Amino acid sequence: MIFSAGLGTRFKPWTLHHPKALALVNGKTLLQHNIEYLQKYNIKDVVVNVHHYADQVVSAINENKGWGSNVIISDESDELLETGGGLWKAKEHFKDDTFITVNVDILTNLDINKLISFHEACNALISFGITNRHTSRYFLFDNNNRLCGWRNTQTGMEKIVSDIKPLYQKAYSCVAVFQPKVFDLIQQRGNFSLTEPYLSLASEHTIMGYDHSGDKLVDVGKPESIALAETMFK
Repeated sequence: MIFSAGLGTRFKPWTLHHPKALALVNGKTLLQHNIEYLQKYNIKDVVVNVHHYADQVVSAINENKGWGSNVIISDESDELLETGGGLWKAKEHFKDDTFITVNVDILTNLDINKLISFHEACNALISFGITNRHTSRYFLFDNNNRLCGWRNTQTGMEKIVSDIKPLYQKAYSCVAVFQPKVFDLIQQRGNFSLTEPYLSLASEHTIMGYDHSGDKLVDVGKPESIALAETMFK
């Protein structure tokens, strides 16, 4: 699933008239970049959620025939559900096998095959990419990279779900692998971030961070990040 429904408030003025998913990096939309990224790992069945200027996203997908992938639209036009709520709304498409989620505004060359191998070796419920990059919000891990909490370094807020010390803070790469049984365990409903079930499930279930520091990764969250992205992703 490619999360593409956000309002893109950090990406104004583009998002005053367009969805961020259609912002261009070297002539390709962020959505196309991510569809082609998944294709490199033979992932061609993709759910894309839409809300902000949903019609533009749907038109782009149809006009480009999904850029070679089978794209299913999860329509959130009536209510923006964030990543967790968006995944829950689309759960009927993910009940039978391991699945991947990515954020449309993150470009990375994280090796999905290595992430999946790590996930399987750890017998994890959820595994996601993490790096040493600087941010204000971090997930916290033990020395085996098992999820133990979350911290916002700007506000000082944190949530610790394990007593293990020391804890190491790592940045979330927004590429995650899930076992389908996660839908039997998620308690949240409506509008919620994936951070919420990650933390509520971490004390009783294995949720792992796959450290891929050194790989390419750009958060294309603001217009000025386009220039950096264009030096790294063609």
